[in-house]
Amino acid sequence: DVQLQASGGGLVQPGGSLRLSCTASGLAFNSYAIGWFRQAPGKEREGVSYIKISDNTSAYANSVKGRFTISSDSAKNTVYLQMNSLKPEDTAVYSCAAGHPTIPLLRYEYDYWGQGTLVTVSS
Repeated sequence: DVQLQASGGGLVQPGGSLRLSCTASGLAFNSYAIGWFRQAPGKEREGVSYIKISDNTSAYANSVKGRFTISSDSAKNTVYLQMNSLKPEDTAVYSCAAGHPTIPLLRYEYDYWGQGTLVTVSS
């Protein structure tokens, strides 16, 4: 079975940092792309960032460019999302997904999803 496990969420003050992890099992990790998505209360799920494991091609939503950095560790089948300069509007449940998307941040193009981790940015 394919499993994706997201972790690293928590409560952080505005301007703070968090690092999320997404660990995958049951799939050929290096042949997939991993995307991070988030869903705030009352809002649709939106794409945040993406990385193609085989060549480290990445993409970011405009709202997080310059603040978030995505990276991967193939030895650990893990993708990280380093989130800096966090804002209250970054508060959401963050989930990771695996697939072969032609449009990197489009959620419908991902095949496998993990459960989310809650990020709360508040003073």
